[in-house]
Amino acid sequence: MGVRNFLVEGVSGTGKTSVCHELRRRGFHAVNGDTDLAYQGDPVTGLPTGTVAHENHIWDLDRVRAIVGDRSEPVTFFCGGSRNHARFVDLLDGVLVLQVDRATLERRLDERPADEFGATPEQRALVLRVHETQEDVPDGVAVDATRPLEVVVSEIVRLAAIEVPRIQ
Repeated sequence: MGVRNFLVEGVSGTGKTSVCHELRRRGFHAVNGDTDLAYQGDPVTGLPTGTVAHENHIWDLDRVRAIVGDRSEPVTFFCGGSRNHARFVDLLDGVLVLQVDRATLERRLDERPADEFGATPEQRALVLRVHETQEDVPDGVAVDATRPLEVVVSEIVRLAAIEVPRIQ
């Protein structure tokens, strides 16, 4: 829904959901991809898989295109992770990648409720591996997400207001 559209990405635990809530609190149009767009599907075909697997956590491309095509907002932030981001990133004006150090990530994972992704030992191992390898994380402008949420979101808003290079 924006004249300009940005993806706010990062490994689980870097703060994407918190950023989304804070952007909304500040009056920005922010879409929580994990709750508003995501489903379990094949990243290439988009067909539902009926599974619950990290590699099948994808976003509905038609809905992403519709939101990008609606120019009623000056800026829209798509917050969350998607294994099919390569299929829509070219529609966006930029990608902002939340980054934290391993110690911060481990602390945040320790604080997660049992029903959030990254809480089980298997999920935690996957998150730590993705953090180390950066697999499944798109290229983009790094944002230091170890800082207080208000500072992180102010940085995201500042970056969205300037010319952020399109990353593909």
